Amino acid sequence: MIDATQISGIILAGGQARRMGGVDKGLVEINGRTMYERISQLLAPQVKEVLVNANRNHDRYRAHGATVVSDYLQGYLGPLTGLASGMMAARTTWVITVPCDGPFLNQDYVMRMASEAVEDTRIVVARDSVRLQPTYMLVETALVDDLKSFLESGERKIDRWFVKHSYRTCDFSDSPDCFLNINSEQDRQQAEERVK
Repeated sequence: MIDATQISGIILAGGQARRMGGVDKGLVEINGRTMYERISQLLAPQVKEVLVNANRNHDRYRAHGATVVSDYLQGYLGPLTGLASGMMAARTTWVITVPCDGPFLNQDYVMRMASEAVEDTRIVVARDSVRLQPTYMLVETALVDDLKSFLESGERKIDRWFVKHSYRTCDFSDSPDCFLNINSEQDRQQAEERVK
């Protein structure tokens, strides 16, 4: 199994959050703590380093001790661009992603994903009981040039990229809360009730 010292965590916070009125979702607070802080606290013990992919409010993220990586392509082009940018900055042979609006990450998330990276596997994608969760991925950093070529050809869809490679899925059907995300003020209020 891949050791945690070989994995960098990337918190994907580079989007525009249109469904939440354009706020920076990583900095939205749940009971006085930003979602970035909550996720970073859960992710940091599981990996060698944590990077945050963000395209605004860099000073605010750095104030929380974050290592910030901007999208290398401009225009808010989606999570694959954030992944590629994090892969370019990572100092490890693997990276693992978490969206900034998923504050209920499992404490064994990285270990479970890494356990699926066997033989020639280059990508592991999380799944719940219903579908894939493609913004939760473990990816071999050596794929960065391939991903950049994919993006620079105009492609954006995550699943169209990972199906080109040897990938496996990791079953989290026993942990449905892991993928709960915050897309509205109502979601945020419900999350506050859950973490009291």
